[in-house]
Amino acid sequence: MSKYLYLIILLCLTAFLGCERRPNVQGNGETFLQGVWNQDSIANSAKLLNYTQHHIKFTCDSFYVDLTTHSKVNYYEDPCYNNGIWKEYAKGVYEVRKDSLFLEGTYTKSNYKQKVSGCYTIGIYRKSFLVKSSDASHLYLQGLSDQRDVNLVLKQKITCVPQEL
Repeated sequence: MSKYLYLIILLCLTAFLGCERRPNVQGNGETFLQGVWNQDSIANSAKLLNYTQHHIKFTCDSFYVDLTTHSKVNYYEDPCYNNGIWKEYAKGVYEVRKDSLFLEGTYTKSNYKQKVSGCYTIGIYRKSFLVKSSDASHLYLQGLSDQRDVNLVLKQKITCVPQEL
């Protein structure tokens, strides 16, 4: 009986010591992304059935995105269709790995508070992009799920000041 007790204690101790407590402060994120980026135009937008313009704020390891969708096709109930133009919002954290940008968060209301019902999308916001290139004022991305280009222009530079979580 006692050898099993020692084994259980040893396993629990190993599991406890193997854990690492993370600091209660947000991460620094990527320096080249810090700022407010806007997608001013979409190539061939007049020929597309739908497209979405992105407005993204990267601050430290967090992102806030405003998505303005233009659609010639009604995918929603009439009150939500809004003559083919609507906005959605999301916030979360991002990570850059090699040449890819991963955004993961939740869809929100316009004030970035949790959205649990209403028109359009609710729940998890998860997008992945290939970082095609970047410089001080431009960020060229390509959606990994739809291969659409997202060409962003820097509107405001931000310096990361990590906040407590």
